[in-house]
Amino acid sequence: MLAILLAALATLPQVVAPYFMHLLIQILLWGFVYTSWSIMGRFGFVSLGHGAFMGVGAYVPALLWNYFGVTPWIGIPLGISLAVVLALVIGYPCFRLKVVGHYFALVTLALGQVVMLSIVAARDVTGGSLGFTPKAVGYSWFALQFPQKVYFYVIALALWFGGLAVWYWVDRGIGREALDAISEDEEAAATIGINVIREKLRVTVISAALTALGGAIYGQYMMYLNPETVSGIAVSLQIVFAAIVGGTYTALGPTVGALLTISLNEGLRVAFGTNFIGAANTIYGVLLVLFIIFMPRGIVGMIEDATKRGWRIKPL
Repeated sequence: MLAILLAALATLPQVVAPYFMHLLIQILLWGFVYTSWSIMGRFGFVSLGHGAFMGVGAYVPALLWNYFGVTPWIGIPLGISLAVVLALVIGYPCFRLKVVGHYFALVTLALGQVVMLSIVAARDVTGGSLGFTPKAVGYSWFALQFPQKVYFYVIALALWFGGLAVWYWVDRGIGREALDAISEDEEAAATIGINVIREKLRVTVISAALTALGGAIYGQYMMYLNPETVSGIAVSLQIVFAAIVGGTYTALGPTVGALLTISLNEGLRVAFGTNFIGAANTIYGVLLVLFIIFMPRGIVGMIEDATKRGWRIKPL
């Protein structure tokens, strides 16, 4: 099945129209970002500020390229490093002071808003709310710019597989048991020798770094950055919505969430154009409430549960 999947993915660029290839690249990139959030969220560490990490990852390499000519191959690691620093600056005091649950979510929500407002305030450098366009040079590996979508398709596909690999590494690693114990009861976990702060920081840093990487590649592909689309509350809530609706506790759940969000956005854009601005966010909110109440394990989780019930053999 894996060989068939890989063969199908490899042949898609030859048979898919450019418009659908564009959507597929976005699904893979957003699926990677949503998977990055779920690495942290599935253990009960709910962050509403991942838009901050994505925004930092997207803007840092673009700004370095435009103003200093620094290649994204250097700018992207610098953006990831800054995102990791932000995660440590926010995470360590919160975990040290035992800021958990709703309070931790509010702290991360404020972080996302601070980053977005900082980008808007620095309009002379970032373009503010008008957006920022990296200098285009055409086909260039040095600038990581490719007019042909097939290049970014391969990059997005590799990134997506890498995100799944990290997800499985965290899920199958020995630290999984420690994180599960922490999510259930931090005090009890600490009494049996688990370093609570270290484990929570580890998964937070991994999630932040991957989210920043996804934001960087997304910015390189779109060649246009706007604080409303790569950072801030709206992006953070979109990430949470997609991961939960698709299935936070499954590897492919966030990707299913990406398929749903991209399809919803494009469908509304084609159907209403600019006549119903904000429709997607409104629908996100309604669907999120319904899924939390009726399908807490998301779409993929529901399918897995139904499959297990179908395979269960009743005793005679």
